[in-house]
Amino acid sequence: MSKERILVIEDEEDILALIHYNLAKEGYQVAGAISGEEGLQRARQEPFDLVVLDLMLPGLDGLEVCRALKNDPALAPIPIIMTTAKGEESDVVLGLEMGADDYVTKPFSPKILLARIKAVLRRRSEGEPAAAEEVLRLGELVIHPGRNEVLVGGEPVELTFTEFRVLHFLASRPGWVFTRYQIVNAVRGDDYSVTDRAVDVQIVGLRKKLGPCGKSIETVRGVGYRFKA
Repeated sequence: MSKERILVIEDEEDILALIHYNLAKEGYQVAGAISGEEGLQRARQEPFDLVVLDLMLPGLDGLEVCRALKNDPALAPIPIIMTTAKGEESDVVLGLEMGADDYVTKPFSPKILLARIKAVLRRRSEGEPAAAEEVLRLGELVIHPGRNEVLVGGEPVELTFTEFRVLHFLASRPGWVFTRYQIVNAVRGDDYSVTDRAVDVQIVGLRKKLGPCGKSIETVRGVGYRFKA
């Protein structure tokens, strides 16, 4: 049985070749693109299970590619792992805010990238068939883990994968206070490095999208966040 199909968008051909070699060695089906424009074209023409996206691309840069993918209903479910040489918080936060699932900073070990890819694909596969998980009903807010669906007053709310995981984690334990580190650890795993600012971005996005129900996500100064019981 063939493994997942992965699209690697990377303008440095030696890095592209290295990533391609290591992913293919693990059994993944790999396609490459050396520009944002080419990557978007391939993503629209062929089915992929994950995209490895360099942020520092000439022309159409990685953030623009990420935005285009997440704004396309047919492509939005595809998980994205960003790679960046800059390691700047602003780039990471923007990418995560757009819906990217993870990131690695160059130079990186192929083993680290492989571990992140496996973790993201595993989280995705585990999230899809979770129909047996209990549906959470909290006033006007309904969270359906099996369908990755959120309703407010009976109306669906479009959340990114990460926003959904954060909301489900907090709402399933109303009244409990969690630090940013605990939230990241629960949502992405303890091998994931992220800034406090990136967690705050997810919370801001959730509050905005949930409308009045967003007030249930409370900031506990000096500690973290909780979902109001």
